[in-house]
Amino acid sequence: MLFKKEMVESFEKMSLSISGMRSREEFEAVCNGSDVEILLYRGYLRSGEERKPCYRAVCDAEPFISLLNDCGIMRWDGFSGKHPRGVKDGEMFSFEAFVNDGRRIRASGSENFPKGFRELRNGVWNILKEKGEELPDGNSW
Repeated sequence: MLFKKEMVESFEKMSLSISGMRSREEFEAVCNGSDVEILLYRGYLRSGEERKPCYRAVCDAEPFISLLNDCGIMRWDGFSGKHPRGVKDGEMFSFEAFVNDGRRIRASGSENFPKGFRELRNGVWNILKEKGEELPDGNSW
């Protein structure tokens, strides 16, 4: 094997923001020892409005790290997906993660996503559905 596939071995935090014309979702995940806390923020904030999460979940760190590896986030670093010509609308995303003792992974795009993006979004959503709770007074649209 010429090139060893780079893997996430440890995880500190991650943020994934997805926005469109009428919606915005921000997922934040932070590792606390052997657990990962995931928060979901929804909607756009008005000037001076405080950002509050609307969902919260806690899961084991090992399966979360496996999800990051299954989605190939190490290959995402530096991804900048240009908006396709002729597409008038769509979703934009920005991603940032700190893994492997401080390595920063950043990616962004507009209706152009890295391989594994949808799997990551769906995986985080599934964790929120299975283990999450709705929070009172969270921002929502």
